Amino acid sequence: MSANEKYQLQGINHLALVCADMQRTIDFYSGVLGMPLIKTIELPGDMGQHFFFDCGGGNCIAFFWLATAPDGVPGVSAPAGLPDEGELNSATGSMNHVAFSVPPEKFDEYYARFKAEGVKVSHILNHDDSKYGVSREPHEGTFVRSFYFTGPDGELLEFACWTKTFTEADVVHEPRTAADRKVPVSS
Repeated sequence: MSANEKYQLQGINHLALVCADMQRTIDFYSGVLGMPLIKTIELPGDMGQHFFFDCGGGNCIAFFWLATAPDGVPGVSAPAGLPDEGELNSATGSMNHVAFSVPPEKFDEYYARFKAEGVKVSHILNHDDSKYGVSREPHEGTFVRSFYFTGPDGELLEFACWTKTFTEADVVHEPRTAADRKVPVSS
């Protein structure tokens, strides 16, 4: 396997998918597959939730439960733009984005390199547990720093670095279910 000479990628930080029922997702990923639930996030404005599961090797698989997410439709594969532009919605069962794990000490360098190369990137998002879920500057409550960009087919991608070790106190939100959605559920 050849080494990446341009970026010191460290694998997948998390793969974020969209589910219709967070409780059912927990039952499968933690109950059936044995993955520990390590972080729960309630999104601002009653938009939904974002829960993370440890899938081993320092990698995570995560799921959005989005109150207004439409049912999955072939061809609806990713959000229409970048999260800092207000775009986050994608269909149940779709891939929302792929986050590549990068070293925290290289994060700002990589962001500057993308901008210098003319790649359209989001603002840096310092994800925290505040009302809006992000802050302008990193602080003690920041748990991951990231920026987003799109691939050639519009797939949403992210460079992310964890800045905090999670504890049981980070799993505090009651999972939403299909009954909580704000769109008609097809039968």
